[in-house]
Amino acid sequence: MKSVTIYCSSSASLDPHFTRTAEVVGRELAARGLSLVYGGGSTGLMGDVARACAAAGGEVIGVITSYLAGLEVAFEGCTELITVETMRDRKRIMVERGDAFLVLPGGLGTYEEFFETLVGRVLAEHDKPVGIVNDHGYFDPLLSMIDHGIEQKFIRPAIRQLLSIDRDAIAVLHALVEDRGHGLTQSDLIPPLGELEG
Repeated sequence: MKSVTIYCSSSASLDPHFTRTAEVVGRELAARGLSLVYGGGSTGLMGDVARACAAAGGEVIGVITSYLAGLEVAFEGCTELITVETMRDRKRIMVERGDAFLVLPGGLGTYEEFFETLVGRVLAEHDKPVGIVNDHGYFDPLLSMIDHGIEQKFIRPAIRQLLSIDRDAIAVLHALVEDRGHGLTQSDLIPPLGELEG
């Protein structure tokens, strides 16, 4: 593993404990020699993780749209800054450049990135590990929603096994680095046709 794509918030009005976690992640990536791939912004958790990684000597690869570059102010400390025109291109490059995905607290954009990446894993578009840092229980409602979908048989139970989840960011990052697969097949993740029709 050479790089980790981080999905997280660009909001500048968050509780400081979220900032501290993002900084821990940035420093840990640098310490492990892992490149940070992220949304390229300098605000919110995006900026926190990027600054911490860069300050610790890590490689920072930012991917941002020209529109968001004006809103978020692209991080000038990026080792490499890729500017694209559409969010679709941004997400595609972030998936391509990362060897694993780590989700920190965020809003709608973070949710979209997470679910698109997870669905891509389910549909075998990639086989990279996905982790969630459930910092201070932020993702409890999201995880409950997924569990509810499993209980109601809209989501396959094996989906949960694809996710490395912990409140401790270092623990999640370690799980991603040590990922040895989950022994799951596509039939575990996608219902048979007859089951879909039923």
